[in-house]
Amino acid sequence: MSKITLDEWLKAKLNGMNEHLEICDETGQTLGHFLPHDVYERLIYDWVNAQVSDEELEQARQEPGGRSLDEIWKSLGRK
Repeated sequence: MSKITLDEWLKAKLNGMNEHLEICDETGQTLGHFLPHDVYERLIYDWVNAQVSDEELEQARQEPGGRSLDEIWKSLGRK
């Protein structure tokens, strides 16, 4: 992911960047969308939670097996 730093002039032009903002070029073609940090985090959190149901999580917790982190490190030759 790339990162840019905005100066005050551009930040002001972007309306304070406190809500969803569509970014377009001179012709009106959409280049992308800006989401404030808290909106972005909520969107990602909701997406991740939608990938696995509560029932699937509970079933995985009940299944026997697995390895401890120490066992995994040893199998990777790190201990």
